[in-house]
Amino acid sequence: MKIDTKCIEAGYTPKNGESRMIPIIQSTTFKYDTSEDMGKLFDLEASGYFYTRLQNPTNDMVAAKICAMEGGSAAMLTSSGQAASFFALFNICNAGDHIVASASIYGGTFNLINVTMKKMGVDVTFVNPDDTDENISKAFKENTKVVFGETIGNPSLRVFDIERFANLAHKHGVPLIVDNTFATPINCRPFEFGADIVIHSTTKYMDGHDATVGGVIVDSGRFDWMAHKDKFPGLCTPDESYHGITYAEKFGKEGAFITKCTAQLMRDLGSIPSPMNAYILNLGLESLAVRMKRHCENAQAVAEFLASNDKVSWVSYPSLKGDKYYDLAKKYLPNGSCGVVSFGVKGGRKAAEEFMKHLKLAIIATHVADAHTCVLHPASSTHRQLTEDELKACGVAPEGIRFSCGIEAKEDIIEDIKNALSFI
Repeated sequence: MKIDTKCIEAGYTPKNGESRMIPIIQSTTFKYDTSEDMGKLFDLEASGYFYTRLQNPTNDMVAAKICAMEGGSAAMLTSSGQAASFFALFNICNAGDHIVASASIYGGTFNLINVTMKKMGVDVTFVNPDDTDENISKAFKENTKVVFGETIGNPSLRVFDIERFANLAHKHGVPLIVDNTFATPINCRPFEFGADIVIHSTTKYMDGHDATVGGVIVDSGRFDWMAHKDKFPGLCTPDESYHGITYAEKFGKEGAFITKCTAQLMRDLGSIPSPMNAYILNLGLESLAVRMKRHCENAQAVAEFLASNDKVSWVSYPSLKGDKYYDLAKKYLPNGSCGVVSFGVKGGRKAAEEFMKHLKLAIIATHVADAHTCVLHPASSTHRQLTEDELKACGVAPEGIRFSCGIEAKEDIIEDIKNALSFI
């Protein structure tokens, strides 16, 4: 099936007389006839459901749809995009381990890795994704366990060279995790360029309607954990909390990562979405392919308008001719990048804040990437906790504005921007 069709058909096939829509299994608990039947679930000897904190049928159907869209082998939903980022990393890393991460990532993820995971004993080296292979290779250590980056950096809109970083990661015997939130599998499928694990904040384009927070982790099923078993004891040595199961041996490359993430991390941390939230997410997924085309069309028009306006000092949009990442966008995002445009107004931070005061259609919100046009000043909001040097490394300028084009008429969006610019 084409990906447009997978948005609607993948993950769930109703049988004769069954619900056409994915059913909402709004239950914490599942009944079994014997203790032996339930015991097999606790021993991971049988598949099924016994408590929604670990798994739920509705959630798994939606995860299966996203897995098919990304071309993966297994997937799981989480309660938020931040939970997906944390679970994907912590499923590999223990205290004393090390992460190599692109500096051009979402501020919340930057803080997760740089602050919270450091408190847990996991170190990190942030690298400039545009640096040379030689310099990036210097960031790797004996205890490096994973490389992390975003397909399109939020809010810098730097395009991540997935294939290059996949090769660097694999050269050092570790997987590459890519946050594909802004591109979505409609515009980029990182597995096709060598990525091993993909995550999303499904709160953004996948839901697309400000309706529900969520995240997802998708495994490609291609990374050979046992080939590097000394690096990944959590996957390649017995888990005594599950009677000595070795995930990589029992579930293979295709199932080890997600099974461990579910059976161990979700069991203990419980960051699962409600079945109702998964159902709402699925409604968004059904129109994702149609909406992404409109988002990209609107953003392209806005970027071209801004590039020609004398009150704008710079514009960053990967699909805009002349953009620094235009060539990479052609490689990884040939059908369009996303609906987000970053730009700077002449006059610095004060002018940026004045511009935002006069917008009528675009709303000021911490959210991004949905049907409504919204705007944010990252330096004073999502990236507020970062130092000046960290802001620079992330590509966040004091005068920078993150403008997320919705699916309204592009003429109305541009008129709104034009009017607000007239006040600065």
